[in-house]
Amino acid sequence: MQLRSAARTDIGKVRSRNEDRLLCDDRLRLYGVADGIGGLPGGADAAQLAIELVQTGIRNLRKPGQLADIVREINTAVAALGRRVSPRQGIGTTLIFGVFRDRRLDLAHVGDSRCYCLRDGRLACLTTDHSVENEARAKASQGLPCWYNPAQRHALTRCIGQAASLEVDTLRHGLRDGDRYLFCSDGITRLIDEAELAPRLAAAAAPAEITRDLVTLASHRGGLDNATAVLVCVDKAE
Repeated sequence: MQLRSAARTDIGKVRSRNEDRLLCDDRLRLYGVADGIGGLPGGADAAQLAIELVQTGIRNLRKPGQLADIVREINTAVAALGRRVSPRQGIGTTLIFGVFRDRRLDLAHVGDSRCYCLRDGRLACLTTDHSVENEARAKASQGLPCWYNPAQRHALTRCIGQAASLEVDTLRHGLRDGDRYLFCSDGITRLIDEAELAPRLAAAAAPAEITRDLVTLASHRGGLDNATAVLVCVDKAE
């Protein structure tokens, strides 16, 4: 398999520090993003620990089906760190990562950082945000009563570091020549809609240029949050 990758992160224009962390490990073929939760102390610490433990877990990985187990172990470690550094509030982070092996992408996901696939000019989001709004929509689709405050629609319903038992979304996705995969934090997705993402990801440019373009655009639109983009181009899937 032949891959090209690049990653870029930016503090933005509002935050006092960058609490995003990224994975762009060509040796492990491991890519992803952790976005420390704003409003809680230690968001950067949570994201950093999550990224470090993902790398350790993938190095020791025996079966791809163990990704959810790795994430739950990370959740336990981050929660323990939270009890030490922020006993009243805890700490938290989102986490999205993927391993490219054997002509497939194995994904694990918690929170609202995303993974997109661009294939044959069409963009698809491979993840679903774990947000109040999406949870309410899921209940409504089942005919269950639901209500939420629109001001809280983006609030997370799952994160790494939570005390409760953690449900982890996983996905196995077959690769094709020419595919492009974007892992990104919400500092990108809240300022650049999917209609704009598709042509920018399809650009005839190096991955580093594309990630720079995305982060720069988010900054120009206000830089309301830390913005992180990790791009993986599949030149040959076999």
